Amino acid sequence: MATAAVTNTSGTSATATLASQGSKNAADTQDRFMKLLIAQMKNQDPMNPMDNAQVTSQMAQIQTVTGVSTLDTSIKALSSQFVQMQALQSVSLVGRDVTVEGNRLQMDQGNGKGVFELGAPADAVKLEVLSPAGTVVDTVQLGAQGSGRHNFEWAADKNDPAASYNFRITASNGAAAVANVPYSLDKVLAVNTSGSKLQLQLQNAGLVDYASIKTID
Repeated sequence: MATAAVTNTSGTSATATLASQGSKNAADTQDRFMKLLIAQMKNQDPMNPMDNAQVTSQMAQIQTVTGVSTLDTSIKALSSQFVQMQALQSVSLVGRDVTVEGNRLQMDQGNGKGVFELGAPADAVKLEVLSPAGTVVDTVQLGAQGSGRHNFEWAADKNDPAASYNFRITASNGAAAVANVPYSLDKVLAVNTSGSKLQLQLQNAGLVDYASIKTID
């Protein structure tokens, strides 16, 4: 059974701090406004005093500023809580296979697995398997493929099944090259919330943003 490792350094205390700071900032803003308004009324022209409409207008302005400040603090607090809730829900991903953009083969019992996506149909697709040094160790013709995402498997055979391999896809339609994007299969080891965004610790790719995950198996 997989063990979830969740790192949490921005929980309820951070939310409480944000709320406290927001209240203090709002109170400071109101205090400064009232001091300025009183000074303005003391030094106004007796022959042309401020009328009630002017005072009401300025009071409405300070209420608007205070409301915006409080709303900003509330949004930050809700954002922090959302990240924590997302992390708790993401614990179920530990041990699951995911797909991320990259060209590393996932080796399993001597077979390499990978994914690629074609931007358009291709009448010829070539797979090249690369050693850690970047040398081509094998070439496989995958034939014609439609547009979209495709999974493939490569048998290591005489190559070292324990080594790390990358891959390269070349696709064409007649004389025209077809754009493609390589994807790596990986496994989720842990969930990390130590920063301002949710991240996943993957077996091969290391720490990646949750938004980088393309598919979950």
